[in-house]
Parts: sequence; structure tokens; C-alpha cells
Amino acid sequence: MIEEIKILLCMPFLIYACYSDIKSRRVINQVWIVMLAVFSPFILYEIITNGLSHLLMIGISFTIIFVFVYILFYLGAFGGADAKALMTLAIIFPIYPEIMFAGYVFPLEGIPVVSLFTMTLFGNSVLLTVIVPLGLFLHNLTRPNLSETLKKPYFMFIGYRCDVDKLEELKHVRLLEVMEEKDGEVKTKYSRGGGTIDEETIHTIQSYADSGKIGKKVWVTPGLPFIIPITAGFLTAIFYGDLIFKIAFLFMS
Repeated sequence: MIEEIKILLCMPFLIYACYSDIKSRRVINQVWIVMLAVFSPFILYEIITNGLSHLLMIGISFTIIFVFVYILFYLGAFGGADAKALMTLAIIFPIYPEIMFAGYVFPLEGIPVVSLFTMTLFGNSVLLTVIVPLGLFLHNLTRPNLSETLKKPYFMFIGYRCDVDKLEELKHVRLLEVMEEKDGEVKTKYSRGGGTIDEETIHTIQSYADSGKIGKKVWVTPGLPFIIPITAGFLTAIFYGDLIFKIAFLFMS
């Protein structure tokens, strides 16, 4: 019963973190501090009940996920709030929870061989983000002037074309192309991290468009609020299991 209560208590924190991440692309540290404070009686109870083995599992779970997300954060592939969410969950769920609901035992696919819950959660989260590039691709296929969009098919999975005049209205997006003028001609190159869209950049791009040096649309990429896939990965791990292991098993079969 304790696992079911822990899962229910997690949801308000994760839902609020999703809301904050969508709104401002950041989640304040107090969310994770309060979350740990709320769960501290559960953590203490499990240590007393299960002994030092549970404390050891907390240490192993936290250390593995800390090293993993630190490397990703250092490489620029992970945000600070995302890392803190996973580290917090690694402490709360050091081992894979098994619950009963409506006569069913969850996760439906059973506990993975490697029962580090947060690793399964993270794997599920990454896999579920595939929906985003597919959604962008389908969105781009339905836009006018598809022939222009198809000139850069790779961009169709990571961004969309936006009117230069509407750049000021956008929030939490970055330019996919960095522009530089040489000898009266504007050269563009792909920016892996995305170019910042500020007032000066918008003014420069608009002047390029007005003078006919570039088209009336530019490629932009939306910032992904990764707390949402983490929350989806959390629920998927709880109720279904390890998606990556399941897909790998189906391919091997």
C-alpha cells in the first residue's frame, strides 16, 4: 500500500513541474526540496523496515542516476530541472515499485531484470520524445509552400518555418539557422544549439527579409519541456514497464 501512496503523492509535484516547465521552461528548486521533505517519513520508514539494504539501494540508485545525468547535463543534452527530477525520484523509488490496482498487478510487463526504476523511467522518457519530431514532421507536411519546406527535410523533424514578422510573438523557441552577411549576400548555417531570438536578431532578420536577401520565413525550433516526457515515462514505467526492453525483445523475437 505504501507504494501506491507514494505514486499518488508524486503526481501533484510532477504535474506542477510540467506546468512550470511549459510556462517558463524552468522549475524552481523548492519543488524538489518540498517533495523530498514530504517523502522523508516514507524514506525513513522503509529504511527502518528493510534495514541498511534499503539505504544501500538508495545510495546506488542516486549515484548511478547522478553520474548519468551529470554527463548529459555537461554535454548540454539535459536541463537542470530534468536532472533534479530524476535524482529526487531515484531517492524516493530506489527499487522498482510493484502495485496492485483493480485486480491487476503493475507493471503489466513485470519488473525488469535491472530493477533500477529511474533508469527505466528515463529510457521510457527518451523513447516517448519520439512523438515530438514526428508531430513536427506531420505539422510541416500540412503547411503551405511545402516545396520550400522540403528543401530541408531534416529540419522538418526538429523545427518549423515561421513568418519573420511573427518572431516577436514567439516564446521558448530558437533559430535553427545562424545568418551572416558577406559581400552583400546572407549566408546561413545550421546551429546545433539554436540561435537566440532577441530584439537585435529580429531587427537584423527583418532587414534581410525586407531587402530580399532572405525569404519571408525562417526555421525555428521549439524548446522541449522535458519534464513532460519524464512524467509520461514515470506513469508508463509504473503501469506498463520498460518500453525499451519490450521493443528490443520484440525485435529479437
